[in-house]
Amino acid sequence: MNNQQTPGPLSPGQIEVMNVVWDQGKATVAEVWEALSAKRKIARNTVQTVMTRLEEKGWLGHEEDGAAFVYFPRRRREATLRSMVANLVDTAFAGSADSLVMALIEGRGVSEAEAARIREMIARAERAEP
Repeated sequence: MNNQQTPGPLSPGQIEVMNVVWDQGKATVAEVWEALSAKRKIARNTVQTVMTRLEEKGWLGHEEDGAAFVYFPRRRREATLRSMVANLVDTAFAGSADSLVMALIEGRGVSEAEAARIREMIARAERAEP
């Protein structure tokens, strides 16, 4: 797949699978199923289907290791998250990043550590502006 092409959007369940693969670097269906089933009830066949679809959409690739397929991400997590957030800001917040931040703070709150990291990111952004 050409890295310039963006695969189709991810559903919440697909993001869940991608997070496991991103965290592990490479993973089999069984490994992803184990990680997900530790959090909630999910059928192994469901995980297999999701991973197959993710490969068809260009999100995952695989290599064979004996009888098992070992899946790996074809897109970096950071690039994917930037794209998802940009789309969210554009569509749900009419292009207003500050509205997104306010919704996060008011809806979920932030810890002292998160607030400190946010302040540092803002300071870096202000220093970088022309």
